[in-house]
Amino acid sequence: MVWDVLNVIGTIAFAMSGAVIAIEAKYDIMGVYILGLITAFGGGAVRNLLTGIPIVELWQQTSLFIIALITITIVFLLPNKAIYNLKLWSIFDAIGLSAFAIQGAMFAYSIGLPLLAVMFSAAITGAGGGIIRDVLAQEKPIVFRQEVYLLWAMIAGFIIGMGWAEESYQLYTLFSIILLLRIISNQYGWCLPARTFNKLQGN
Repeated sequence: MVWDVLNVIGTIAFAMSGAVIAIEAKYDIMGVYILGLITAFGGGAVRNLLTGIPIVELWQQTSLFIIALITITIVFLLPNKAIYNLKLWSIFDAIGLSAFAIQGAMFAYSIGLPLLAVMFSAAITGAGGGIIRDVLAQEKPIVFRQEVYLLWAMIAGFIIGMGWAEESYQLYTLFSIILLLRIISNQYGWCLPARTFNKLQGN
């Protein structure tokens, strides 16, 4: 039950996020659909490849594809002001990250992968689609250049990998906490340490 709910929440959030970015980048309708679908399913596809799950499993999620297509269509038909507000809120990345990070961790934990693999699965499922989206939108992936993004996904993976969240109420609580942390870190501009490098100028 938790698995299905998180799948639906993450799919809607990331499909909407991808569609908004595509419209902002002035892609045509095909580009909007492709970017929306890639954002929604890219992280799970990469996770499956890296954990040995046949890629054909991706295409068996018919109901989720339908949900994503409906979501993208709605976004495409929205007036410009509504799309601007969706971009301004920056909430859908947070929802998608939280839902898919937990879903990815649950998946890895359920097949007996070690803790580090569970944490990696949480990170790549939660952020993989967004990374691919940003690359295709010709932007530097936000996950690598600003905000505490991957860290929250990895924390979710650690908690699940340690077996500290197995019951439904625990998983929903963890989802809410990761979502809240992501929103707060975005609101206050929390960033991980970064180093700049300048080329030495010759004399």
